[in-house]
Amino acid sequence: MKTSRFALLLIAGLALAGSVGAALFDREVVFSETEIQNSLLKNGQQSQNYGGWMTVTLREAPRITLGNPEGKVGIAARLYIALLGGSAVPVEVTGTAGVRYDDQRKAFFLENPVAHSIESQAIPREAAPGAKQAVNALIASYFRSKPVYVLREDGSAEEIAARWLLRSIRIEPGRVVATLSPS
Repeated sequence: MKTSRFALLLIAGLALAGSVGAALFDREVVFSETEIQNSLLKNGQQSQNYGGWMTVTLREAPRITLGNPEGKVGIAARLYIALLGGSAVPVEVTGTAGVRYDDQRKAFFLENPVAHSIESQAIPREAAPGAKQAVNALIASYFRSKPVYVLREDGSAEEIAARWLLRSIRIEPGRVVATLSPS
């Protein structure tokens, strides 16, 4: 009986020591809202034409907020929509996205961006669902191909380690934290 209790205590102690030891060696790479915003500013404009009946253009980088709403990236942008070749009208868009890490490119991207609201006095009510669908397609395309942060080969020791050992990503107010682990 004493031997089995000792064995159980020993196993529990080793398991606890292993998990504490792993946590002790965890490192974090942190990048800020400002760094992401500066990256987006370099991307330039994007435009998509939908068979001549609608053109959606993003002339300047979306504004992002990290951790608002909690655990997400908030997105606010002004897009321009032209219906049937007419004049482009401004549309205010707000939405959210997550963050994903692409191990092949060693880069972070905004993932699954979704426009929750589009506001414009100039878009007819019957065209709003099509406009929202077009806006979602444009922002998904925009974020899919443009990283918001790339781990540099000549970066800090944490960034070099992250190139191989990324464990998790979390979004906090004003920053993204990538946790690295030796296992």
